[in-house]
Amino acid sequence: MAAEQFFKKIRTYTDLSGEAENAWQRLLVEKTYEKGDYFIRIGQTPQRVAFVVKGLFAQYYFNDNGETVIKYFFPEGRIAGSIPATLTHSASLFDIIALEETTVLEYNYNEFKKLVSTFGDVAAFYIRYLEQHWVIDKEPYEVSLRSDSAKVRYADFLRKYPDLVKRLKKHQIAAYLGITPTQLSRIFGYSK
Repeated sequence: MAAEQFFKKIRTYTDLSGEAENAWQRLLVEKTYEKGDYFIRIGQTPQRVAFVVKGLFAQYYFNDNGETVIKYFFPEGRIAGSIPATLTHSASLFDIIALEETTVLEYNYNEFKKLVSTFGDVAAFYIRYLEQHWVIDKEPYEVSLRSDSAKVRYADFLRKYPDLVKRLKKHQIAAYLGITPTQLSRIFGYSK
């Protein structure tokens, strides 16, 4: 069951009381996105986040040259959203699209924030999640993009997403690494 998978992941950050879990479960809505469907569009003011039960989302934008830049992948077990736009009630700077048929548990972020105010254990999850994904994980990634070679970034990609290589196309990996598909083929002999 999707909710069991969701709360199993939440418990890797902190334990929840039965009361907090029940309140959060009431917010969850299961939804399936077909390949190519958008979860969030550039310019949209997002209000939802989604836990990926099965499938794969990618967060991307277009640079000044019109090239696709993939900022992040959201495989199973990750929470997808345009969090800065959601927090500031502003337009998203990114699209989030399903790269495969993707089943998620969505919930309204503002309703979730009410749970954060009500339940200390939900607040503890929220703090640990933000620390891990918006501080600990994010800073090395940003430094790597600016200073590491494509070869180092690719090795880091393989370490971070070992199961995604066989699920992605060459141009998607290249867009994440900040190189062209031709460079990816030349450097790594990547042919998919």
